[in-house]
Amino acid sequence: MRGSVVGTAITLAAGALLTAAMTTATASPPPTAPAPSRTGASQPVLVDCLWQRTVRPDDFILACGDGNSRLTGLRWSEWGPDGATAEGVNMVNDCKPYCAAGTFRSYPVTVRLDGAKSWKKHPEVQRYDRMSLTYPEDRPEGFKQVMTYPLWD
Repeated sequence: MRGSVVGTAITLAAGALLTAAMTTATASPPPTAPAPSRTGASQPVLVDCLWQRTVRPDDFILACGDGNSRLTGLRWSEWGPDGATAEGVNMVNDCKPYCAAGTFRSYPVTVRLDGAKSWKKHPEVQRYDRMSLTYPEDRPEGFKQVMTYPLWD
């Protein structure tokens, strides 16, 4: 009999904790997307793989699936409807002998954004649709001196 009382008490306590957690979670306001940083109504945005929009980001993930390529330390000299330009570093995992055991290597890079067009998700917002990376010195194995990528829509 004592075992069933203890079991019942544990079950009721767990239920109370679960109810409290659910009440707290539902009482909280829904999370909002971060506001675009330093954005103006007429400035195009850079959309990342999580559908967040930013203006002049300091960092930008290129390889969203595994995080093995990221732009860091971006310093923007230009940002407007005709394009955007920054200097920074591309941190790329060499994946040797395999990605989990690889080493991240730094490559200076010039970033160019082009093709300001309406964003499908928010047609009133202009977003860049193409990114070009220019490596003035060393570059990751298998990369060309200039690499061009389509951006998320």
